[in-house]
Amino acid sequence: MPDASPSSVNLDLQLVHCFTVIAEYRHFGRAAEVLHLTQSSLSRQIHRLEQQLGARLLDRTPQGSRLTEAGEVFLPEAKALLRTAAQAIARTQAAARPSRIIVGYTNGVIITPAVRAMRHRHPDAEVHAQHIAWHDVRPALLEHRVDAVVGRLPFPTDHLHVTVLYDEPRVVIVSLDHRLAGKERVSLDDIADEPLPRLRDSDPAWSAYWRIDPRPDGRPAPDGPVVDTVEDKFELVASGQAVAISAAYNLAALRPDLTAIPLEGVDPAHVVLATRADDRSRLVAVFRDHARAHLTGPDPGPAEHAGS
Repeated sequence: MPDASPSSVNLDLQLVHCFTVIAEYRHFGRAAEVLHLTQSSLSRQIHRLEQQLGARLLDRTPQGSRLTEAGEVFLPEAKALLRTAAQAIARTQAAARPSRIIVGYTNGVIITPAVRAMRHRHPDAEVHAQHIAWHDVRPALLEHRVDAVVGRLPFPTDHLHVTVLYDEPRVVIVSLDHRLAGKERVSLDDIADEPLPRLRDSDPAWSAYWRIDPRPDGRPAPDGPVVDTVEDKFELVASGQAVAISAAYNLAALRPDLTAIPLEGVDPAHVVLATRADDRSRLVAVFRDHARAHLTGPDPGPAEHAGS
């Protein structure tokens, strides 16, 4: 029979959380400030956790706190416990509120038609829209912060269900006084020596896709300055220090000092609906139908430009 003794299950997750905060800051004083506790109270919390585990986790030193060997082993397990607990709470709450759905969307993606249709045809449902950073699609879904996301590939899709909604041509963004501004279309040869900004800490697959790196002939894409945000990237392009490759949408409303030119010879970007692979929610299935029906891409025309 499985061991059901209290020692095998009596683990206070609040104490586990306290331990992970100390492990992050390696200092009882700073951790106590973050947790809104006194140092003496935090010390008692950690002592209780060590009693529950039967192992010493932390040693105090003049420089701060140091994990013991047992603490080093327990830290990843503690983080996993807290993630699992958060997911259990989220799933339980979702089951208790089956008429609520949170739909995420990334930069430049418009989900309003599908959200409005959902609210109109299902007035009993709570439908919320929430902006999600381009690099946060999969974590936001798996951590149950959202139930669906409309965004652009590439992003990691393991444990996700992905439905392609429509394609967007890729374009080159340049300043209005750039030598290519005004052209009807350009090729990779036209920008072979143009530097392209790099987003700091971006996913390698995402960066390679949007920089087309390497090029079809095997040459690396020219490196431009490293930036932290898409807005910084636009500023570099507007100042003439770089060009950028992006998906087509209305850039003029965002930056009137930039223009976008269709890029020939490259595959279009895919706008997709992503949900958790194991999600059997009725509302998620309903929203997927609305997304397929109403999210079909921007109307083609000269006003459609770019951004990503």
